[in-house]
Amino acid sequence: MIYELRTYQVQAGKAPEFLKIYEANGVGIITKYAQLIGTWNKESGVLNSIVFLWAYESFGERTNQRAKLAADQDWQAFVPTILPYLVHQESIFLNPVNFSPLK
Repeated sequence: MIYELRTYQVQAGKAPEFLKIYEANGVGIITKYAQLIGTWNKESGVLNSIVFLWAYESFGERTNQRAKLAADQDWQAFVPTILPYLVHQESIFLNPVNFSPLK
């Protein structure tokens, strides 16, 4: 199992609106292709940031699933609705160690 820690920095004051749109129109699409472990607002570090933790069986599965997501017409229609909110995005891939509770 690998985990993708994906952070979206949004325009100041726009996080509630971004989350409302993502919840209503995006989560149902992307969760057909990835397992959502959790979503958080950052309260320290780079502010105005939303963090998603996604799980995949392997990096290869993540690559395949992201390709399917990119080809999904509903996702293609959704993405332009959130782009105006984004300032920066970052993905970090995490490989659990043997004693990690999340493997």
